[in-house]
Amino acid sequence: MKETFTYEDMKLIGRKKLGDQVPLELFRTIRLIGMQQALPMGGKGTTVTIGRKIGASLPVSTVEDILSMFEELRIGIPKIVYQDELTMRIAVDDCFCKGLPVLEGKMVCDLEGAILEGALRSITNKNVTVREVKCNVNGDEHCVYEILNLR
Repeated sequence: MKETFTYEDMKLIGRKKLGDQVPLELFRTIRLIGMQQALPMGGKGTTVTIGRKIGASLPVSTVEDILSMFEELRIGIPKIVYQDELTMRIAVDDCFCKGLPVLEGKMVCDLEGAILEGALRSITNKNVTVREVKCNVNGDEHCVYEILNLR
């Protein structure tokens, strides 16, 4: 008997009438009202744990796969904007927070960064860390993640 879910299980959609889509408003409400406003520390401990687990479960084997998966899952449109041997910066356009009111000083896309981190750790077997350094909600043009320890 099965005891846990896999990423492949998530693709098994049995909803005949409503299909495989839910509104972005629902996702935003769960994340920004339910988790960020209701949990200690803005829910960051929870979202980081969840994101890393999701990222590690994705069927990816290269950075290009991760970027494609981000777009396929409609998380956003990622693009590598800087890279050297230890660091990478990824800008994400059309992130889930695009269009929300600006709240200066707020970075709300920690789940997405943790998904990147989990996927990168999985494919590199290294202790990669990902940190959101820019966010649409902060008034920035794109959400941007800084990735360290690629070596």
